[in-house]
Amino acid sequence: MPESTRQTLPSGPTSLCFNKEEFMRPDFNVELFIVECRRRVQLETLRDDLALYLKILQSAMIELINKDYADFVNLSTNLVGMDKAINTLVTPLDQLKSEIQNVRGALDDAIAAVEVKMTHQAKIRQKKVCLQRLMNIVQSVATMEKLLGIPPPTPTGIPTPPPSPGPHQTKAPSVLPKDDEPSGQLIERVATEFNKLQFYVSKSRSLPMVDQIKPRIANITSTLQFSLEGLFLQGLETSNMPILRQCLRTYATIDKMRNAENLFRKHVVAPFMEEIINEPFIRTHPQGLRGMYAIVLDFIPKHCRCLKEVTAGSPSSGLEPVRGYEFIVNAVWPEVVSNIEAKIPVIFAPGNPNVFHEKYTISVEFVEKLERLCSSQASVKRLRAHPSYSTFMAKWSLPVYFQIRFQEIAGSVEQSLADPFASSADASDGFQLSASSATWLALQQCWQSDVFLAPLSHRFWKLSLQILSRYATWTAQVQKDLDELREAMSETVSLTPSPSSASLVTSASSASLTSVMVENPPELGNGDGSPSSHLPQISMTDVVRLVADIETLSNKVPEFFRSTVAPLFSDLGLEKSSLLEDGISEGCLQLEKHLPQFSNHIIEMLALQCCSHLKTVNDIPRLYRRTNREVPSKSSVYVTSVLQPIEFFIEEHSEMTSSANIVHWTKGILRCISEQYLTVTADVLTSVRKMEESLKRLKRGKGSSNAAQHGMSDDDKIRLQLYLDVQQFGQQIPSLWPEISASDIDNFDDLMTVVVNAKKGNSQ
Repeated sequence: MPESTRQTLPSGPTSLCFNKEEFMRPDFNVELFIVECRRRVQLETLRDDLALYLKILQSAMIELINKDYADFVNLSTNLVGMDKAINTLVTPLDQLKSEIQNVRGALDDAIAAVEVKMTHQAKIRQKKVCLQRLMNIVQSVATMEKLLGIPPPTPTGIPTPPPSPGPHQTKAPSVLPKDDEPSGQLIERVATEFNKLQFYVSKSRSLPMVDQIKPRIANITSTLQFSLEGLFLQGLETSNMPILRQCLRTYATIDKMRNAENLFRKHVVAPFMEEIINEPFIRTHPQGLRGMYAIVLDFIPKHCRCLKEVTAGSPSSGLEPVRGYEFIVNAVWPEVVSNIEAKIPVIFAPGNPNVFHEKYTISVEFVEKLERLCSSQASVKRLRAHPSYSTFMAKWSLPVYFQIRFQEIAGSVEQSLADPFASSADASDGFQLSASSATWLALQQCWQSDVFLAPLSHRFWKLSLQILSRYATWTAQVQKDLDELREAMSETVSLTPSPSSASLVTSASSASLTSVMVENPPELGNGDGSPSSHLPQISMTDVVRLVADIETLSNKVPEFFRSTVAPLFSDLGLEKSSLLEDGISEGCLQLEKHLPQFSNHIIEMLALQCCSHLKTVNDIPRLYRRTNREVPSKSSVYVTSVLQPIEFFIEEHSEMTSSANIVHWTKGILRCISEQYLTVTADVLTSVRKMEESLKRLKRGKGSSNAAQHGMSDDDKIRLQLYLDVQQFGQQIPSLWPEISASDIDNFDDLMTVVVNAKKGNSQ
């Protein structure tokens, strides 16, 4: 509906729930209008708004009628005679319509006639073009036959084909006499004409005449190729740069560049490679496979120099290079690979890993040197993308080689773990156990120059982590065995009877000390009825050497990674070596996490042996109570026995491990001894005090005299003896190791305070 009509609607109040323009829409629907309004307001509100707007419309209509009242009144008068006027116009309009239709029909007929003629003209032009192409084809064929000296067609229309080259001919004969053979310029002219001919033929394939002339074209093609091949081979034999340039340019013109490369491969590369690449040559050459590759590389500058200068350009010549040829990529390299695969496949055999590694390394070096002989980086990319390149690299059974190396390296580690605590045969590497030495050698072997291969770097890296993990797993099992062994040792020692009282006044014999030697626990794992008979025999020396080896390995591995492994990955283009270093650090942490448990084992085992002599402290009251012994003036013999296991341990193992470990272990042992000593002494003093109080109550009950006794009481002698023993114990501590004193030992001050207070309390 026109915009002017919509503007005649009177406006209503803004509070209406509908838009008045909705009534003027062509697709206005009452039902849809009510549904839409009902979503917003209730029906009662809609009814009221519609009634309100109806009144507005009625008022507007009345105003409109009042405004144009005269027009409404005179409407019937103004329409008088209108029908007559309309009838007067009908006849001329019908006549005009008929004339227009006649003109339109005439125009349509004219257009159709023009289109027919244009179509006919287009067909004529197309036929002219086809005829011109055919004329060009015939002219080109005749021109090339004349230039090449091909005899005219026979009565059948088919020319006599030239004789094919024999099996021993390297140069195809020309149809011309030898003196009249086409020159390079003539062949290049023929090639240009031949290129035009190919274009015309490609546009006229469906024409019968082309099929009739195809034998002549085939004859021209073969003659041109024969002549071109002969000229190309002549240029190669004489190293004639202009001839080679013309031939290569001609091959490019007729889009037969691969033919030139194949011709060079067949007549030049193949005979040379067949003579060089074979097993007898490798056996007789002083340098073997490396010497063979060196001669192959020498072939390129000697026999490909002219072709390389023509195709890549030479600053001295100043001529534009003939681009599009890759003689090294498409002629030399495929022939080398095919001869290697056919005549010396033995180099790919992975049975002997050392020989395989040597031959693979030499072959990869050969490929790298060959790439450096390419004319450009684009040539190198094309060489690597060549199917022969993938075939050559796939021939090397790298997964099989790695599997053999894996069995060798991992097998040596597993074999060493069969007797892990055997002494290392080579002490120069800093390891004392055969298992540790084998692990270190295995890690080194993974990255040795005669074992490592760059394409297998990820696998050797994984193997290195597996070796570290295997060693860590073994140390974890050793720790588990030591825990069970320590349990059994504790039970065995707890069953050992305490020495008699007489041993306090006699010096300990060497035989009695043998039972407390660290390396000889009392019949552990030997008796048939022992609860630990299933446990392996792990001596204290084994544990000490294991701790030293773990520390050595944890120090050597990160340094080995930084000095040897990281440079190899850097050469491979890996920039984020920090991720690899994190893996090594994690492996070392897995090893070092067992060190505290091993140290605790050493401390607890030695402390257990040392503390076994502290049971004698419980016998001191029996020595002085009602025995009328003299006042003690020196320490008991057991004090010396308490520290003897530590002395023997330090004497035997101080050179096996670091001074820091000796100090740490000794302090830990002394800490345990002091704690146990404090407990035993406190129990004895408590028992003595209780006994003393009981005796006093008993005496008071019997009415005994409270007169002071002459001399020191038995209980005071016991306290004094305990004081002397503890004092002697503290004095012996510095003699164990220069860096250790009694003040460094936790609980020793508490122990000393207990005996000093006990001595003072009873002296007052």
